[in-house]
Amino acid sequence: MSRSVILTGTNDTTNYGSVAVVMHKTDTGLVALDGTPSEFNGVALPQSLTQAWCDAQGLSTKVGSSTVLRTLSGPNVIVIVSNGSTTSEDEWRRLGAAVTRSAPKSSAVIVLTSSAATASTVQAITEGAILASYDFKSTDEAPPIGISVLGEVAPAVRDSLAKAVSNGALVADGTNWAKRLIDMPAMDLSPKVFGNLVRERFEGLDHMKVEIWKESKINDEKFGGLIGVNLGSAQPPRVVIAEYNPPTATGAHIALVGKGVTFDSGGLSLKTGEGMMTMKTDMSGAAVVMATIAAAAELSLPIRITAIAPLTENMTGEKALRPGDILKIRNGMTVEVLNTDAEGRLILADALSWAAEKNPDLIIDVATLTGAQAVALGDEIGGMYSTSDEVAAQLEAAAHATGETMWRLPLFDNYESHIDSDVADIKNIGKAGRAGSISAALFLRRFTAGRPWVHLDIAGPSRSDSSRGYYQRGATAFGARTLLQYLINRSR
Repeated sequence: MSRSVILTGTNDTTNYGSVAVVMHKTDTGLVALDGTPSEFNGVALPQSLTQAWCDAQGLSTKVGSSTVLRTLSGPNVIVIVSNGSTTSEDEWRRLGAAVTRSAPKSSAVIVLTSSAATASTVQAITEGAILASYDFKSTDEAPPIGISVLGEVAPAVRDSLAKAVSNGALVADGTNWAKRLIDMPAMDLSPKVFGNLVRERFEGLDHMKVEIWKESKINDEKFGGLIGVNLGSAQPPRVVIAEYNPPTATGAHIALVGKGVTFDSGGLSLKTGEGMMTMKTDMSGAAVVMATIAAAAELSLPIRITAIAPLTENMTGEKALRPGDILKIRNGMTVEVLNTDAEGRLILADALSWAAEKNPDLIIDVATLTGAQAVALGDEIGGMYSTSDEVAAQLEAAAHATGETMWRLPLFDNYESHIDSDVADIKNIGKAGRAGSISAALFLRRFTAGRPWVHLDIAGPSRSDSSRGYYQRGATAFGARTLLQYLINRSR
């Protein structure tokens, strides 16, 4: 399911099934934002609610908590809890999501006082409402969410708010596109189909060039890691390369690399049945980088971006890669494969080597890479490694703005010995049960040719086991909004 958000006329709730009013928490309960009328188009809006009433209704004072006051005639009233004037952008996203969840199949309008209706607030509400509307099981269009600003609004201000709604929709719709790819069953999303869907997504975007490599080209380009991982699969591999190069580009060139394992059985180092249940999502990194570059093009960002996604299954066919085999990566390095379930770093090694050859100012890779990341940081925090303190700080700021929490982990040089091999330049696993996410990052660093580089390990937060905030159960496309915000900030 999807839905749109529109900026309505001033003081307009006509033809909406629900009216949402924002209230902020106090020591004694909830109070409406200053300027909220007691009546809106004939609908009575509460001005205060006691703590006792909230407790009786099961309404907490947590930001984004909501309840519906139902009427026999006329629109229902949705009460949403905020932090008042200190409500953050991500909290406004959760408020937008609360409107969608409170009126999932009917239209609704959220009323904002003129002081609350800033461009950042309106964009955040739009993002939250659309992100929360995602439903893999339905592609139906739900009735729209309206945003109505109380009082007089100057034409210039209204234009900026309309632009904020448009930008928020681009961000959220792009993220939801990635979520839909990630949630698709592997039988429907082979590497070939992934490439076709990306081509379709980019059709008509200005200054965008898309190239899809088939097996012969992949062999010619010496992507030995990708070729090796694909040996056990009946599905042919693909490499998708997207280049966005607007004439307004300021000179910076950012390369995005996304892991694209459309299903990961573990290969001959076979996962457990339970471990395979969510492995259709092992191409999250590829979906994230392709969604990011598409949104950047739609926003006409003045920055050059190249995105590459190596795509394969990791299966157990008769030609499957065996523990002890040695692969030669594009940059000439050899890798001893001791665990075929550590396959993501093998295909990323090729893609990183290729990206480094383009001499970008920065390489960022995104991957559901290690279970160790999820053990360390859980399912709501992404792991970040960076060779640049400045870029790490900028990405942390972008993550904070989008509500996607990142935690920087160390590239600890002493652990390089964990991936030393007796028979090749490097091996694809470190010490059992010891710093698995760090050793994987150190492995990837070997293929960046010394270029400034960031690695985002999103194994934990790439999917959610339950609905929370603007996330549903399933794919989250974690990292897409952070990367886009980083690119927006850098293009400025």
